[in-house]
Amino acid sequence: MNTHRWMSIQFFTFYVTWGIFLPYWTGWLVDVKGVTVAEASLIMSLGLVARGLSTLFVFPYLSGKFSSKGVLNMAGVATLLSILCYIPANSFMSLLVVTLIIHIFYPTLMPALDNAATVLVQNRQLRDYGKSRQWGSIGFIVSGILLTVFTGLYGDNMILWGLLLSVAIAVGLAFMRAPLILSEKPKADQAEKGGWLRLLRIKHFPLVLMIVILLQAAHASYYNYGYLYLQEIEAPKYLIGVIINIAVVAEIAFFAIADRKFGRFSVGSLLAIASLGSTIRWILVFAFPNVVMFSIAQLLHSLSFAMGHYAFMKYLIKFIPSSQGAKAQGLYSAFALSWSTAIFTVFGGYLYEIEPQYAFLGMVVCTIPSMLLALYYRKQEQQII
Repeated sequence: MNTHRWMSIQFFTFYVTWGIFLPYWTGWLVDVKGVTVAEASLIMSLGLVARGLSTLFVFPYLSGKFSSKGVLNMAGVATLLSILCYIPANSFMSLLVVTLIIHIFYPTLMPALDNAATVLVQNRQLRDYGKSRQWGSIGFIVSGILLTVFTGLYGDNMILWGLLLSVAIAVGLAFMRAPLILSEKPKADQAEKGGWLRLLRIKHFPLVLMIVILLQAAHASYYNYGYLYLQEIEAPKYLIGVIINIAVVAEIAFFAIADRKFGRFSVGSLLAIASLGSTIRWILVFAFPNVVMFSIAQLLHSLSFAMGHYAFMKYLIKFIPSSQGAKAQGLYSAFALSWSTAIFTVFGGYLYEIEPQYAFLGMVVCTIPSMLLALYYRKQEQQII
């Protein structure tokens, strides 16, 4: 199979499942399993902690023992079996245990897919990362549209069955014939070459990692309070889903043109632009508390998230050896996509209780430092050149 097509299918099917789990799972726990909002929040928060630990330790360990395709297959099958355990689980403790188990395996698929794409690009078997990754964003939207229809017709029970079916399909497609290089097992000295200290000594890696941690942390208020805020500013309920998906459409548009339009930009320049775009986004939401401006600001998700993610992937492809790619992805997933978001969710929640707009303005405590660090890194790049 064509490498680009294989990678696009894997991104698409995973993010179809993620588009069900990420926005709907807390609501499913409350509406179908009958736990309280506080209990559901605690379950998902502890799951986020487990997710960080898994992507930081479990994923790099498996990547050091098995091939990229092997890791994808094992994590996929384990995720499917874990979801089945939700069917008999009805108590708070049983739901918590199942959720923790799922967060050990399920989120591992995200860095595993990005790591597979990095290997393919580094070995010149995949030309455009962005064009493959855009299918993940498309899958996220598709699942949201389909689930909205089916839950409207048959109720919230469809959330579980939709996730179960989509994960089963994703697992089945993951066993398709993959590029041969992804079936190669890591070399015996992989662990030695891929040590944590060796990774952190790579020039500018800690700096770039800190920039993207701050960039991704700045989305905490949006991810957790965006829906509530749209209700606060009296957005029509039937439009809230559309407004939220404007960000995903902007993300798709960016990934579609990223390699062609931004391939020659330095990593530092991309990170600086992403930080500036993020700063403007949250200031606009704070300064103009209305539906129209929130919708316009959603377009800046193409910079605040998509460009920041693209820049980090560009850095990994260019500067991180494949033997250390899994550990780099693990650090990114744990600190940027899990723990920093969890910390700033608490900070944003405190500000939201004072005044909802403050929760978004407060995110500039992440974006402004990230912009200054990105400009510093850009200067270092120019000195090297």
